[in-house]
Amino acid sequence: MRSYPAIRSSSFFHHRIFSRFRHTLSPMANSTEDSLRRALSDKQSTIDARGNAIRQLKSSGASKSEIDDAVKALNALKLEKVSIENQLKASTSGDTNGSVISRDAFRQAVVNTLERRLFYIPSFKIYRGVAGLYDYGPPGCAVKSNVLAFWRQHFVLEEDMLEVDCPCVTPEVVLKASGHVDKFTDLMVKDEKTGNCYRADHLLKDYCEDKPELKHVLAILDDLSAEQIGAKIKEYGIVAPDTKNHLSDPYPFNLMFQTQIGPSGASTGYMRPETAQGIFVNFRDLYYYNGNKLPFAAAQIGQAFRNEISPRQGLLRVREFTLAEIEHFVDPDDKSHPKYIEVSSLEFLMFPRDEQMSGQNAKKLCLGDAVSKGIVNNQTLAYFIGRVYLFLTRLGIDEKRLRFRQHLPNEMAHYAADCWDAEIESSYGWIECVGIADRSAYDLRAHTDKSGVALVAQEKFAEPKEVEKLVITPVKKELGLAFKGNQKMVVEALEAMNEKEAFDMKAALETQGEVQFEVCTLQKTVTIKKNMVSISKEKKKEHQRVFTPSVIEPSFGIGRIIYCLYEHSFYTRPSKGGDEQLNISRSLTAAGISNKKDITGTSIGKRYARTDELGVPFAVTVDSTSSVTIRERDSKDQIRVNVDEVAAVIKEVSEGRCTWADILQKYPAHSSVSADE
Repeated sequence: MRSYPAIRSSSFFHHRIFSRFRHTLSPMANSTEDSLRRALSDKQSTIDARGNAIRQLKSSGASKSEIDDAVKALNALKLEKVSIENQLKASTSGDTNGSVISRDAFRQAVVNTLERRLFYIPSFKIYRGVAGLYDYGPPGCAVKSNVLAFWRQHFVLEEDMLEVDCPCVTPEVVLKASGHVDKFTDLMVKDEKTGNCYRADHLLKDYCEDKPELKHVLAILDDLSAEQIGAKIKEYGIVAPDTKNHLSDPYPFNLMFQTQIGPSGASTGYMRPETAQGIFVNFRDLYYYNGNKLPFAAAQIGQAFRNEISPRQGLLRVREFTLAEIEHFVDPDDKSHPKYIEVSSLEFLMFPRDEQMSGQNAKKLCLGDAVSKGIVNNQTLAYFIGRVYLFLTRLGIDEKRLRFRQHLPNEMAHYAADCWDAEIESSYGWIECVGIADRSAYDLRAHTDKSGVALVAQEKFAEPKEVEKLVITPVKKELGLAFKGNQKMVVEALEAMNEKEAFDMKAALETQGEVQFEVCTLQKTVTIKKNMVSISKEKKKEHQRVFTPSVIEPSFGIGRIIYCLYEHSFYTRPSKGGDEQLNISRSLTAAGISNKKDITGTSIGKRYARTDELGVPFAVTVDSTSSVTIRERDSKDQIRVNVDEVAAVIKEVSEGRCTWADILQKYPAHSSVSADE
């Protein structure tokens, strides 16, 4: 990437480049951590075995008391597992003694520096702020701009993507089709007197975390229904944190910001919760623009909005944020990728679902092996996983604290073929920063059904072909009588079956008359009877194949990535006097060189300290009309060069054409002992 010098008669030279720096978070002795991980793996294996035994007891018709005893024993094992997890978490957090600081102290040091140096601050501070909203200051804007510029270079330009920019305000009908209006919810409770709102699962989690006897609740929290969470809140006497008033029963709260389009109020809209829908509804025009050819990808960078019930964790959970999303449209029958070979040899931490379910840890895998073994569903999905890895590590994310975790079965939508999250370890734990999903053809089909406009692609045949087509015809009248308001979700699940699933169902219906069928969106199994669905194959002569493309979607949370960059780039160093610490943060990425004058009356040492904290790699001090001193931030080494050479020297180092060590050999060192004291 190119750098553009902008040298003025200034004291301090400001330039941002890609690199990674040391950090203070370090694990405890490997032997202790390894033993805890082994214990956790063994405990998970025992839990899995006990779970299977309970399922066998239920299927064999065992007595209720026998099943209850087995469940009680299983919950005890889960409690022991949580205890081991907490020990492991503590072991990797370090302590406040010596050179390793605790996660909380480290996080506070990072946040204090970022806010003091105006990387970001809470919005509307003079009015006491609004939770979940933040402003980026000058250095924060520069970092964000550089991250987005590199994202465009790495993905949009290098992958020849079609970039679009769609409105933030989205009509209700669009989000009704996508499922957001009905399903984009979290469970909320209200203070019965003040009306203050809280996220129900967060209150229960906070209450149980400090009570060893309730650790088993944390182990099953994600599986609890609204009714079960409400029962726990009442059982434990959990009240509103601020007022100690009683709380309402939990109920689903839609996270979208609702608005009205136009003055009449007749047209309902929402602030978009993601940028993807704007791309999906424009598929037909984008397909035509691309010459009616697949595959192709469309990309969009923009603001998204989620009305979080109780935002916390700074930039990691906010109500307005920047997303960068890619929708790669591909033939569902051919998910190969022409550039797959470029990433197939990459090795990095991957966390497949089998390892998660067996209590193992993430491990280094070769991406090509993961595809050949069927761990990653297809080449195109793998290609984007590899490209995301390269993007994040080149940006400055520590590869040792980056992993790709595969979604568990209960995390995936029924239509998804495979999903992976790029998770980055921070002081908050492992944070999902990028989602890479094979969403099959769900999105385009949903908008086709709702709009009546066919969002399809065509493959023309040189000669007519006789083809067999799978035909699944749900009998909506019978399904409506049986499932009433849930009819649509059952129909969608039936229509999403692949050929093997469909004909297995057909065989079972013909022999048994009914079959148990799991509907993921309902989170339960329903009974499908023979009169509810017709499954067959039809032979037809076709001149072209018309199909709905599948979508591979990498979705980037830019704010989360930036915060993790700050943490991975943050370290402290003692001053020469040894009686204080200078907080150091490094802004990464950029193509340009910028500079800032420091004409304050403070000493040169204090000015160096101030720019170090901002992450400025080089300081240029004007010594005379003919010479300047260049100081490198991390080594604090200084050289003296002619004024006419300073731009060329900085440009060479920043563009990677030479190293600082090379510069030190070329130019005379300049010593100024007092400057950094």
